[in-house]
Amino acid sequence: MRLMMFEPAYQRVAERLVPMRSKLQCVLVRTDGQIICDGQTFDADTAQPEAGWMSADAMGGDGQRALVVSLLKSNQLTWVHTAAAGLDHPIWAQLVDKGALLTTGHGQAPCIAEYVLAEVLAQFQRVSERRAEQAARRWTRLPFREIAGTRWLIVGFGAIGEGVAERAKAFGARIDGVRRSGAPNPLAERMAPLSETKTLLPDADVVVLAAPLNSETRNMADAAFFATMKPGSVLVNVGRGDLIDEPALLAALEAGVPEHAVLDVFHDEPLKDDSPFWTHPKISLTPHASAFGSGQAARNDAIFVENLRRRLAGEAMLYEADPRDLGR
Repeated sequence: MRLMMFEPAYQRVAERLVPMRSKLQCVLVRTDGQIICDGQTFDADTAQPEAGWMSADAMGGDGQRALVVSLLKSNQLTWVHTAAAGLDHPIWAQLVDKGALLTTGHGQAPCIAEYVLAEVLAQFQRVSERRAEQAARRWTRLPFREIAGTRWLIVGFGAIGEGVAERAKAFGARIDGVRRSGAPNPLAERMAPLSETKTLLPDADVVVLAAPLNSETRNMADAAFFATMKPGSVLVNVGRGDLIDEPALLAALEAGVPEHAVLDVFHDEPLKDDSPFWTHPKISLTPHASAFGSGQAARNDAIFVENLRRRLAGEAMLYEADPRDLGR
């Protein structure tokens, strides 16, 4: 198999590829976009990989451009593995349309789940107010909300949603879920299909958006969605910015429901300097950084290596992409 990957990613996993090297020809893309294989230099037209690995560190810069163009121009391409969890970017649909099998990484799930719990705890525990009292040398005992006994609605019950559910449940939360099939999951007391999301909203103290962006989910959190939410509830978005109708969210926050929003993703990224999100008192935001956990890269590397082993052995692959989640 002629496999193309980012050179820094190759260096991380090279030892684990040794048992498979007799079946591999590794085409490496350097950070400056240069393509090399067995001491030769190639361009995007002549590289002709049969498989490609789009690791997280390959996303951005000259290396990404060279890798993507080479994959798109290859007449031999049969498989692409990406570290991305979301597949709404058009490139993934283009590669699938070429006939390539697309598999994904879920190494982000634990760190994103921890992010969600940290941000909800910060809001419930009034952490910013505590620090303000400390800075002012005031001996103020602030009452706070407990997670125990709250009900969480997790919209998108894939690897990230399940990770959030596991952690929130460990704190004593009760879990409801929404996923495409509506099939039950042992982590959730109730599970509904996407079309029935609003039936669960009135009971939810915390609503977490972790769904893929597609034609069904775009702007799903609209004025009607917010009008159905519970007073005092917290909204968290770790999916995609376009899951939310942003003007409707701002209006809802001004009206008091939800009480607070934690946003890691936005319609336009990076946020413009004059965006109202920066200074809104009811919004906590981060720059699409919830996946930047210390263990994320190692987990995604391990998933790729296992899928490569399976591909070479003719076994079923992990995390095959659902065509319905592609950006079309």
